[in-house]
Amino acid sequence: MPMKPTDLAKSHGLKINNKRNAAASPARFGAAAQAVDKREQRQQERALGVVPFACKLPIALVKQLQERGAAHQGGLNGLMAELLTRALADTK
Repeated sequence: MPMKPTDLAKSHGLKINNKRNAAASPARFGAAAQAVDKREQRQQERALGVVPFACKLPIALVKQLQERGAAHQGGLNGLMAELLTRALADTK
């Protein structure tokens, strides 16, 4: 069934609004000037020998890690690498 001209215009207007809202904000509003694609970022991290590792931890432990990670030189990732390296070395 063909659409009425008013319905076509309304649909076209909605498409334009959706495209405009989906566009990234300009850098002047705090958005990064060049956002790195997640796939590209993962490839860069793999080249450095770093891979994502997820696990489930108790919330109290996560809060402690976040507090210590904020004060750590390498951030949370550096802290976790250091702690895991020490723990694995102790188990040998």
